[in-house]
Amino acid sequence: MKPETKIISINAREVLDSRGNPTVEVEVSTPSAVGRASVPSGASTGTYEAVELRDGDKERFHGKGVTRAVSNVARIIGPGLKGFDCSDVRSIDRKMIRIDGTANKGKLGANAILGVSMAAARAFARSTDRTLLSVLRPAATYSLPVPMMNVINGGEHADNGLAIQEFVIEPVGARSCSEGIRMGSEVYHSLKKVLASKYGKGATNVGDEGGFAPPMTRTREALDALRRAARESGYGEEEVRFGIDAAASTFMNRRTRKYVVDGRSLSSSKLEDYYASLQNEFALLTLEDPFGEEEFDAFASITKRLGKETKIIGDDIYVTNLSRMRKGIAEESSNGILVKLNQIGTVSETEDAIRLGQRSGWVVAVSHRSGETEDPFIAHLATAFGSEFIKAGAPARGERVEKYNELLRIEEGLGSKARYAGVALR
Repeated sequence: MKPETKIISINAREVLDSRGNPTVEVEVSTPSAVGRASVPSGASTGTYEAVELRDGDKERFHGKGVTRAVSNVARIIGPGLKGFDCSDVRSIDRKMIRIDGTANKGKLGANAILGVSMAAARAFARSTDRTLLSVLRPAATYSLPVPMMNVINGGEHADNGLAIQEFVIEPVGARSCSEGIRMGSEVYHSLKKVLASKYGKGATNVGDEGGFAPPMTRTREALDALRRAARESGYGEEEVRFGIDAAASTFMNRRTRKYVVDGRSLSSSKLEDYYASLQNEFALLTLEDPFGEEEFDAFASITKRLGKETKIIGDDIYVTNLSRMRKGIAEESSNGILVKLNQIGTVSETEDAIRLGQRSGWVVAVSHRSGETEDPFIAHLATAFGSEFIKAGAPARGERVEKYNELLRIEEGLGSKARYAGVALR
């Protein structure tokens, strides 16, 4: 008998994310199953991201409550989608976009809309006894992503003196995703010893994404520590590569248009020279958001200069938005994109962004947010569409580890049909 996959009800509630702030959790029900999803939240956010609707009521959660978004799900979106078939998430997304009627999902809230979009996909998977992976994209074989593990935090993610926001390890030399996760975990624990021996045990306190937040002030300090940790774990630079997420918008002086990093104030061209010196010294595989979110020309310049050896990845500059991506493609501003579900606010629009990036020859990194939940949706998304990377934080903290554990389950379930993206990146 054909399973019933039409929506009979949609409910939502306010739950907590990994920072202890409220977020939206949605349940989409069919006659045969319930799909549940929870929505992440960012700290370092791009100006052009879809609107995360917050209450602003200082009496609750310091104004960060999401009861308005929850109410929009229950009172507006739910009745509007009753009877829709969960097999067609794209139609569900289009309907919600029409109901919202704004360019940035500011009426209903991208957190409300995305929660329904994700939960609908999961409801269809559970109603049909299929994996979420196969619902997102049926395929004969799948490629699992290389973990981008943020193991040292700076910038908006820590209270140390590092301007650069994230320092990541990338185990491209692994033969499988599971081996890559193991290698990353080993380097992470070696790094803990390296930092404790040099800076004391307080240096191994962790930030929002599980990375350590040592009392460093210079970029090279962090990269030196990564290299030492990799070597002490028995890995060379061809096995474990390094990357940085500069999040340069956070250390750009808006008045002077200069960047304050490592105690210096640098123009875009001087900052490019600085990144080039880091690439030469540490063989950086990825460089994310090296300039501010409007600096398409500066992005293009560094991509032309370093793009053969390094993946120049745009996050705040694109915010998973097709129109901004098209501008970047036309101006050759990068050769990679970071994709975040809640930046654009629906599953289908996220899929469109991934496909556009891939058609343009860009590498794709599917990413978490600093305020995460235990929902492992992105592990399925990254594998379904064959993204080269998944950015899910350090191999620590439950909400981060759950993404890696889900990748292990996915790889086991795929068996011989599983591939690993590291092969193409070596």
